[in-house]
Amino acid sequence: MSEGEKIILVTGGTGLVGKAIQNAIKLSKNENEKWIFIGSKDADFDKRSTEKLFEKHKPTHVIHLAAMVGGLFYNMGHNLDFLRKNIHMNDNVLQFAHENGVVKVISCLSTCIFPDKTTYPIDESMIHNGPPHPSNYGYSYAKRLIDIQNKGYHEQYGRIYTSIVPCNVFGPNDNFHPSASHVIPGLMRRLYDLIKDGNTEDKVFTILGSGKPLRQFIYSLDLAKLIIWVLREYNSVEPIILSVDESQEVTISQVAETIAQAFNFKGKLVYDTSAADGQYKKTASNAKLRKYLPDFQFTPFNQAIKDTVDWYIQNYDLARN
Repeated sequence: MSEGEKIILVTGGTGLVGKAIQNAIKLSKNENEKWIFIGSKDADFDKRSTEKLFEKHKPTHVIHLAAMVGGLFYNMGHNLDFLRKNIHMNDNVLQFAHENGVVKVISCLSTCIFPDKTTYPIDESMIHNGPPHPSNYGYSYAKRLIDIQNKGYHEQYGRIYTSIVPCNVFGPNDNFHPSASHVIPGLMRRLYDLIKDGNTEDKVFTILGSGKPLRQFIYSLDLAKLIIWVLREYNSVEPIILSVDESQEVTISQVAETIAQAFNFKGKLVYDTSAADGQYKKTASNAKLRKYLPDFQFTPFNQAIKDTVDWYIQNYDLARN
């Protein structure tokens, strides 16, 4: 390693956000950075595989994206699994980072970890202000503990281990598998399957729930650019929300209609109101981010959805289905 060189290890580096970072660093090259992207085939982040990983690559910086994740309905039935797996994984990454002298760790949280009963918009100071939504309490508490650990490593050892809190992420290389997908890739997969044998006017696309809940969505390439900025410029242990502006919040029905438009769907959309909606809204404030980056331009939602749908159609056989 040359003097001043950063060796950046990205866990979960072959997934949605990892692939986006790979694309983003091509646009923003830095000769003093060596990037290593690790997928689930390289390590499952138990104690032994995590130790081997740090011994092999000797990173100076870590972007920790790896997690056990899933959609609303899968979460509801597996909260204990989400809690235990993520706690063990996060603890191993942070502790081995510390033991190996890693300068900076950026861990990825999520806006879904915030309290269920709260005021809006939510901001970074509110993460621990009450229980999360019961549908995903296992994942939420495991992620919240990262923030507690970061503060512990700073207090005891002076480490700058921090966390980012993205809103809902989507884009190319997402997980489109029915049991693991979030709302946008889940809808894309189901609509693709519905029309692959013929896009006709008699087809009915059923969306689970009322379509009324509101969400903020960030395009993966935009998030990747912001994560690179955090790596290079943001030096606080306090979490930072990486989200589109509040004005860019959309309803699930708007999401479904935008996806249908991108597929040029000729049939009809209907809403199954007997299915659970989850949280009605979880509007996040990006005021802290905007203080640092007032002029950052997010990709327009319609364009980002169209780009993702086009990628999915072209790469269906290679996608995580």
